[in-house]
Amino acid sequence: MTGPRATERIDKWLWHARFFKTRSLATAEVAAGHLRLNGQKIGKPAHPVGEGDTLTFPQGGRIRLIRVVALGTRRGPAGEAQALYIDLDGPDATRSPLE
Repeated sequence: MTGPRATERIDKWLWHARFFKTRSLATAEVAAGHLRLNGQKIGKPAHPVGEGDTLTFPQGGRIRLIRVVALGTRRGPAGEAQALYIDLDGPDATRSPLE
């Protein structure tokens, strides 16, 4: 039998994963209702997120689709942050179809 699922606040996870420069910016984005967790709109920065969850949110003129693979313990270097998620859009998502 397994214990409860490990989770972390969504605003804190977004900051650890370096999607937002400050935790305040992550909090504002979630509170504004611009983030979907597993397809459901959420508006509370304290909403829990865990491994296997899928996040959808706007960033830098595009829509990000991310799968959480680990929880963060600190806001570390970029390589450490990238190990927390899988980008489901892939690296070519920013290119236009004509390129």
